Amino acid sequence: MNPQSNIDFRIIKFESESYFEELQLRDRVLRKPLGMSLFDENLDLEINDCHIGAFSNNCLVGVLILTKLSNSEMKMRQVAVDDGKRGLSIGSQLVAFSEDYCKKSNYSRIVLNARATALEFYKRLGYTIISDVFFEIGIPHYKLEKIL
Repeated sequence: MNPQSNIDFRIIKFESESYFEELQLRDRVLRKPLGMSLFDENLDLEINDCHIGAFSNNCLVGVLILTKLSNSEMKMRQVAVDDGKRGLSIGSQLVAFSEDYCKKSNYSRIVLNARATALEFYKRLGYTIISDVFFEIGIPHYKLEKIL
């Protein structure tokens, strides 16, 4: 059986039960390993973002956020997959779902700030580096883009 066959992708409504699960996942995967807490950040503007979740048997296992930058450009951020579900292509599928969502919504470019440790992942998915290394949340990042 294909381990990815029970993954479904859907939009998460701001302040829904799934949104609060999303916050826990993002905190656990993206902030705690750095000795930080997502809950120290101002999350009020996330009401304007598109939150996309990957669900396995109705359990949230991955997430990413799309933030509108202009009528043609989205910023992908806060991409996280549960540690126990890594290696199942959930991240790649999540990115593909978000790209399809952007295309259907008439966006032609996605940009993102990738941690240096995730650089190869995004390059494999067709993203191109468009900046020198810079530091965000205390760790090295690169700005990447993909023309859709």
